[in-house]
Amino acid sequence: MKFILKEIGKAFVVGLLVFIVIGIIRYINGGSFIREGLFVHDLIYNQVFSVLLYGSNALFIFYLIKKYKNEFFKLKHISKGILGGVLITVFCIFMINLVNGVFVKGENLEAFVAGETLRDYYGSFIISMVILLIFYSVYYYRHKQENKVKEQKIIAGTASAKFDALKNQLDPHFLFNSLNVLTSLIEENPYAATKFTTALSKVYRYVLEQKSKDLVTVAEELKFAGLYMSLMKMRFEDSIVFTMPEAVLNPEAKVVPLSLQLLLENAVKHNQVTPSKKLHISIIEEDGNLIISNNVQPKQVVREGTGVGLKNIQQRYELLTNRPVTINENTNQFSISIPMLTKETMTMRTQDIHISEKKYEQAKEQVEKIKGFYIHATIYLIFVPVFIWLYLQSNAGFPWAIFPIGGWGFGVLGHAAETFNYNPFFGKEWEERKIKDLMDKDN
Repeated sequence: MKFILKEIGKAFVVGLLVFIVIGIIRYINGGSFIREGLFVHDLIYNQVFSVLLYGSNALFIFYLIKKYKNEFFKLKHISKGILGGVLITVFCIFMINLVNGVFVKGENLEAFVAGETLRDYYGSFIISMVILLIFYSVYYYRHKQENKVKEQKIIAGTASAKFDALKNQLDPHFLFNSLNVLTSLIEENPYAATKFTTALSKVYRYVLEQKSKDLVTVAEELKFAGLYMSLMKMRFEDSIVFTMPEAVLNPEAKVVPLSLQLLLENAVKHNQVTPSKKLHISIIEEDGNLIISNNVQPKQVVREGTGVGLKNIQQRYELLTNRPVTINENTNQFSISIPMLTKETMTMRTQDIHISEKKYEQAKEQVEKIKGFYIHATIYLIFVPVFIWLYLQSNAGFPWAIFPIGGWGFGVLGHAAETFNYNPFFGKEWEERKIKDLMDKDN
C-alpha cells in the first residue's frame, strides 16, 4: 500500500509539472496561463490524465521488470516495453477523451467517435512519450547503480567470507586442548602420543594446503574429517562414536574446505562427551548433500557461542550456489546439511577463474555499453525528424518540439559521457587531485 501511494504521489507531481509547462506554452503563444473559468476542470482533467497514464505504464513496466529481471534492459525487452507503452498510452488517451466528451460534456457517442482525429492525440501523446522516456531513463540509471552496488557487495562479501574462513579454520581452543592431551599422553602412553603428534601434524598440513582454495573434493574433505576425528577419539577415547561413508557417489562433487572440521568441532564443543553419555556423530550423503548429525546432550556449563562458524559456512555457500545450507534441530538431534557442488549447481565462478576472466568481462561489458549507446543515439536521430514533422502538422506558433528534442538530447549526451567515461567537471584528474588533497590533510 505504501508503494502504491508513493507512485500515485509521483504521478501527481508529474501532472502538476505538465500542467505548469502547458500553461507556460499557452502564455507564450499569446493566451492566458490559466483559462478563465476552467482552472478546476483543467487541473482535475490533467491530474486524472497523469495518474491514469503514469499508473498504467508503471504497472506494465513493473510487470516486465518482474518477468525479465536483469534481462529487462536488453534491446528486445525494451522494445516490448516501448511498444506496450505506446499502445497503453493511446488507449488511455482515448478512454479519457471518451469519458470527458460523453459523460462530462454530454456528447453523443457516435458523434464523439466520428469527431475523433489524430490531431486530438498529438499533444497528449507527445507529452506522454517524453514522460515515458524519462521514466525508462530513470529506471535504467537505477538499474545500473543497483548492479554496481550488487557487484561491490559480492566482492566485499567474498573478501569478508574468505577472511572469516582464515580466522576460523581451526579454533585456537582446539590447538590448546590438543597440546594438553598430548602432554598427558606422553606420560601415560608414549606410543599413543606419537600417533597423536603424527595425526596433528597431518591436520595442520591439510589446513596450510587448502586455506587458499575456494573448493576441495568431497573425498579430500571426508578424508580430513576422518583424520580430525581420530584426534578427537584419542582425546575422548571411547566416548565418541563416529561414522562416515567409505566412498563418494560423485567423485567430481566439491565442498568448501574445512567446513566439515568446523561442524565436527561444534558438535564436540557444545555437547557432553563422557563414557556414560557417548556422543554419536555421523556423516551421510543424501540427495547431493552431506548431512552431519549428532545427538544433543548439551553441556551444563558452556561459554556462549558466537555462531561465527555456522555463519562462516553459510556465507561462503551463499556466494557459490543458490542451494542453501539447512539446519534442523530438536531436543534429541541436531543436523546440518551442506550442498555438494558441481558445475551445474554453482552460480559464481571461483576466485582463480574470476581473476583470469576479469579483463575479458570488462572488455565485453564496455562493448555492450558502446553498442547500447549507438542504439540509443540511432533511435534519437530517427525521432528528431518525427518530432519536427509533428510540430509542423500541429500548426502551433510556439516551437514545442525543442523540449523533447533538447531533453532527449541531453539524455543522449549523458549516456555518451557514462559510456566513454568522460566528465569535464569531475573527471579522473579531479578525482586524483581530490584524493591527494585528502591524503595530505590526513597526514
